[in-house]
Amino acid sequence: MSSIKLKHSQKISPFLWFDNQAEEAARFYISIFKKSKILRLAHVTEKAAKKIGRPEGSVLTVEFELEGQRFVALNGGPAFKFNEAVSFVVNCKTQAEVDKYWDALSAGGETRECGWLRDKFGVFWQIVPTIMFKFLTDKDTAKTERAFEAMLQMTKLDIKRLKEAAR
Repeated sequence: MSSIKLKHSQKISPFLWFDNQAEEAARFYISIFKKSKILRLAHVTEKAAKKIGRPEGSVLTVEFELEGQRFVALNGGPAFKFNEAVSFVVNCKTQAEVDKYWDALSAGGETRECGWLRDKFGVFWQIVPTIMFKFLTDKDTAKTERAFEAMLQMTKLDIKRLKEAAR
């Protein structure tokens, strides 16, 4: 009997379909988030290459981890594009964190209102101060409305302005 130990596997993992930038995207993301790494690469076999039209030996999938969350990225071709229906929320405690992730993930991409951005690979992210969730669930509905209205006026979220608005 074999004594091979398998790595712990999440029950559910986001699976991201890229045209042919899966490894580049994964390496970009792990350069931004501290506790991150590439876990494994799968390459196109000779038989698969004939069937899917990808070069033999090229990267097919990349399993990677960002801050403890596992992802799988696939080089699946141009058939599908990312859209706002799925995004990843980055919860930030400080404005410095908001600024760091906003600047890094929006580089080469585009910014949107309310803390949303699309990175250079087309993946959507929300860079959100954790205090925003507190404001949105506050029992004082006037405070909630003021904070929400302030958020609607922003592109990158500003904690100081959100706190001022909530007061």
